Amino acid sequence: MNGPHDLGGQMGFGPVAPEKDEPYFHAEWEKRALGVTLTAGAMGAWNIDESRHARECLHPADYYASSYYEIWIKALETLLKRHDFVTANDLAAGDAVDPAATPKRVLKAENVPAVLAKGGPCDRPVEGVPLFALGQRVRTRNFHPTGHTRLPRYARGKQGVIDAVREGFVFPDSNAPGQGEDPQRVYTVVFTAGELWGEGADPSLEVSIDAWESYLEPA
Repeated sequence: MNGPHDLGGQMGFGPVAPEKDEPYFHAEWEKRALGVTLTAGAMGAWNIDESRHARECLHPADYYASSYYEIWIKALETLLKRHDFVTANDLAAGDAVDPAATPKRVLKAENVPAVLAKGGPCDRPVEGVPLFALGQRVRTRNFHPTGHTRLPRYARGKQGVIDAVREGFVFPDSNAPGQGEDPQRVYTVVFTAGELWGEGADPSLEVSIDAWESYLEPA
């Protein structure tokens, strides 16, 4: 979706100012926000793509006024309510006051290191030969879905060249709304800055994106 998160190429937001030696967390509560989000996700009620889409669906005014982990917590509230783990009454009271759903799994403290080390691999086997070949010119689809997608807005309807043919991976557009993983092959596509940004772009720059097969068509 064209949500507040999709800022590539947008103007008026000021320069990017990297923080030298930036710490992992800027406040103690951010550590807890990360822990609660990971633990809640481990219950098995939603996947990483649904979680990401919940953040994208925040109102732009709310999204831009929130810090990184504030966005995580606000999205987590949405997910917990959606899957019946908490209610509006619970959140207002700051405690459990209504019946709640039973989680599929519970992540115990002693199991956290092993779970984090394992990660959440999203590579999947796919059948058939690749539709596109190394060096082939392709064009990305120009679409504006209401749901989750990993094709950034600035790269839609643009021509590029296949730089690498990858393996199969979970398709986030179908995984986020619970329609199945629908794994597809992924390609690394290289675009010139001029193709993406138009007149005045630095001719020496290129941008690479990883695109699922259904995002692409022959140029």
